[in-house]
Amino acid sequence: QVQLVESGGGLVQPGGSLRLSCAASGSIFSIYAMGWYRQAPGKQRELVARIGGGGSTDYADSVKGRFTISRDVAKNTGYLQMNSLKPEDTAVYYCNADIRVERSVTSFSRYWGQGTQVTVSS
Repeated sequence: QVQLVESGGGLVQPGGSLRLSCAASGSIFSIYAMGWYRQAPGKQRELVARIGGGGSTDYADSVKGRFTISRDVAKNTGYLQMNSLKPEDTAVYYCNADIRVERSVTSFSRYWGQGTQVTVSS
């Protein structure tokens, strides 16, 4: 059983910062990639940022230069540092991870967290 738990969301004023964490636990042999998505009310879930197995990163145009994705491989934890937040960043943020659950399993499966609310408002 694998669980992803996000934390760090909350209410912040425009221009402020938040740091989201995503901790993976359970039966984990290795994690290939981790990503952050968000879903605002009435909108589809969209990719925010992703970090690959080799550390390569990819960002949505709307967050480039403001958000930074990182990971601590030893702790099976991913992070999303969000700076210069705007009201349009308000959404539920979800993390996911491509996980190989044991040595005998050669494929990776994608797991999702339950989401954390980020609200940017004055």
